[in-house]
Amino acid sequence: MAILGGVVLTALVALTCLSVLGRGLNTLGHSDVLTTIAPGLASALIGTGVGPITGDFELVEAGVAFAIFAFLPICQLYSAHATVDVFTGMMPARLNRGIVAFWDVVLAAVLVLIAWRLWFGMTDKLRYGETTFLLQFPVWWAYAVSLVGAVVAALVGLWCAWARIAGILTGRRIMPDEREADH
Repeated sequence: MAILGGVVLTALVALTCLSVLGRGLNTLGHSDVLTTIAPGLASALIGTGVGPITGDFELVEAGVAFAIFAFLPICQLYSAHATVDVFTGMMPARLNRGIVAFWDVVLAAVLVLIAWRLWFGMTDKLRYGETTFLLQFPVWWAYAVSLVGAVVAALVGLWCAWARIAGILTGRRIMPDEREADH
């Protein structure tokens, strides 16, 4: 999921760069400076049809939503979420494991809730036939791809919560190596 999210995010960066470049060239072609100094060049530039990519905001919105959900599972699996441990650093390791397990259970519940609500949002968008303004693609498509990531994140979150609790009860380490977020 993280690799797929990275591919989507990379494509969105390329799309945004191309759209900004097109918008800038279009603005240059219509600028008073270029139309005065080199009207032929300005006309040629405008004649190429260069401009922003239609619907770039719609595509970025849908793609970023998917990418966020695509990165959540690996982030949860390796405990790579940002944490603030001002007080927990002074507590015993066993208490810290209990606190981490508690928050893993809470996060799992929140991820399940998000996936559940995305399902209902997607079915509503599908039922009403809502489309995006410029590209006119069905909004439920964005909900559907985000739902896939949310379901995977919820499953990983449930597994992590179970593994933390099982680890506390058995004294064994079940979770993969934890990695701290770099700051």
